[in-house]
Amino acid sequence: MLSLSPLHISFPKPSSLHSCLHHPLLSLSISSYKAHTATRFCHGLRRCRQRRLKVQAIDAAQFFDYESKLAAEFYDSNKLKIAVIGFGNFGQFLSKTFIRHGHTVLAHSRSDYSLTAQNIGVSFFKDLDDLCEEHPDVILLCTSIISAEFVLESLPLQRLKRSTLIVDVLSVKEFPKSMLLKALPGDFDLLCTHPMFGPESGRRGWNGLYFVFDKVRIGDEESRVSRCDKFLSIFAREGCRMVEMSCAEHDRLAAESQFITHTVGRLLERLELDSTPINTKGYETLLDLVENTAADSFDLYYGLFMYNKNSLEMLERLDLAFEALKKLLFGRLHDVVRKQLFGNSEKLQISRENNTVPNYSPNGSALSPFSDAIRSRKSVVPSDNKIQIFNNLDKDLKLKIAIIGFGNFGQFLAKRIVRHGHTVLAYSRSDYSDVAQRLGVSYFADVDDLCEEHPDVILLCTSILSTEKILMSLPIQRLKRNTMFVDVLSVKEFPRNLFLQNLPPGFDILCTHPMFGPESGKNGWNGLTFVYDKVRIGSDEPRVLRCNRFLDIFAREGCQMVEMSCAEHDKHAAGSQFITHTMGRILEKLGLESTPIDTKGYETLLKLVENTAGDSFDLYYGLFMYNVNAMEQLERLDLAFESLKKQLFGRLHGVLRRQLFENAEPEVLMEKPVLMLSENGTMIQSSSETYNFEKE
Repeated sequence: MLSLSPLHISFPKPSSLHSCLHHPLLSLSISSYKAHTATRFCHGLRRCRQRRLKVQAIDAAQFFDYESKLAAEFYDSNKLKIAVIGFGNFGQFLSKTFIRHGHTVLAHSRSDYSLTAQNIGVSFFKDLDDLCEEHPDVILLCTSIISAEFVLESLPLQRLKRSTLIVDVLSVKEFPKSMLLKALPGDFDLLCTHPMFGPESGRRGWNGLYFVFDKVRIGDEESRVSRCDKFLSIFAREGCRMVEMSCAEHDRLAAESQFITHTVGRLLERLELDSTPINTKGYETLLDLVENTAADSFDLYYGLFMYNKNSLEMLERLDLAFEALKKLLFGRLHDVVRKQLFGNSEKLQISRENNTVPNYSPNGSALSPFSDAIRSRKSVVPSDNKIQIFNNLDKDLKLKIAIIGFGNFGQFLAKRIVRHGHTVLAYSRSDYSDVAQRLGVSYFADVDDLCEEHPDVILLCTSILSTEKILMSLPIQRLKRNTMFVDVLSVKEFPRNLFLQNLPPGFDILCTHPMFGPESGKNGWNGLTFVYDKVRIGSDEPRVLRCNRFLDIFAREGCQMVEMSCAEHDKHAAGSQFITHTMGRILEKLGLESTPIDTKGYETLLKLVENTAGDSFDLYYGLFMYNVNAMEQLERLDLAFESLKKQLFGRLHGVLRRQLFENAEPEVLMEKPVLMLSENGTMIQSSSETYNFEKE
């Protein structure tokens, strides 16, 4: 408060007043004292009017200075001086967040990042000794796995405080833990961490991303415990999911999740997969996986393999799973060839799972039995959140559609077709009459009776393997001579040729592929791809109109309509659909499970396994058997896997050779040729790659 002299009137203190009133020599009454006091106050006011106000003292300033000083000291006590060793992409990525939290950041790197550091607000030191003499609270090693030991040995530990906290951020944990315990004095605190994200996955923030840590060695003093907690709080305040886990447990789980994810990503990268006009959701996830893993250096991937003792076991299991899948595919193919060679002398075992007896078409070709319920699709009842549409349209705009094969997928399509006001008939080997009645579908136990209803469209919703048998069993003589035949198979050249060879020329042919099913289409078909090829449609207006009305069902549901030749479809599908199913089935054989530290990429693989495991092996075998491009893709995948293994084991061989012969040969690890796959699938050698000492 300000002290102003004209108004600063001195009143007697209460204690003095009490003593005056009771003094024996004074007879002043209380009333006279009040009058005397009021008189003095009035004189003071008159003097205030006559004299200007003048500041005498600022006696309250010291209180506020003291408070701000305390706040500053408290603020500084919660801030750390963090030295980032290895100021590459990842070191810079972390530093930006440290700066935002108010911490002081120092940095050193073999490359000169002084300008980058200045822009971020980091003090860059070209000389590591100068940095260490700044006595940072934390040394954060942001190096690659391969260079970590070399960088640690180069640190001038004698220039650091004896209780400095050393932290690593490597993707493996047992290796740095052992390395730090072995190389550092016992007074140093050790914290092993793994931020399970990077500049790409964490560019929109760290909320919900995993941060794994193990307090390997933290001193008991309150200051050292507090320092460790302050460092971890940076990530906790950013919203990370903090997981305290031993280094050994981390590596066991990471071998199953992180290493497998990177392996699949690099394997697919070698296939040079491209986006197609008919991408499935599963294929798009694989493309995203390739993009994410390709952003990491091969050093990172090699480090996951080299410095995690569990990775080799996972690679062997992946190899065995791939071989088992190929054996199953080629085993079925061998059965088909054997039947063609020996005719009926042997029974063709179409399904090794259910030991069914084969059937043969009139021309002697092998046929699979028709599945009671088409197991290639999951049965999911779509949400009934839309009202029935188009039921007020004129009757002549409606179609009579006969679904042959009323399993899960047939029922899935029938629900939407009925909602559009069309008449739906159905036939299947199994009795689905109750289901059909609930859906508003007329069910026929006799296919002759159905054909005599003269449907406008015959919609074949059969499995790939049973299509020929079903087609040959239809009494097409009971149909109208211009009936339109439609298929919904995942391959297109096979049904196209089958229809052209076996149907009279008066029949119209429309080959389609709804690239969704009961699961992916349960919330509607909007934006989902529908591929079609008008193989043979009569030129007269009623037949053209009928075809357009059928396609209009899917267009009005919001499907992305793609007109494409059957040959072009199969070319794209072999590179997308078959590869997607192949990777899903390989991973399924590994028995992968969710872990407490799942990465986004690993969650993608688990979802892929879940989606492909819901389809029958017959569907997958059909994609292989009835798509002429599938064998080539399988061979390319095989070559890519062998190429990847050669690159991994080639480096490993280099390490062993250096250990055996020491300095007899130049540094093997510093430069190594990379084996890649050429466009024709042969192995070629690309330019050598050089290791980077900063973590990517």
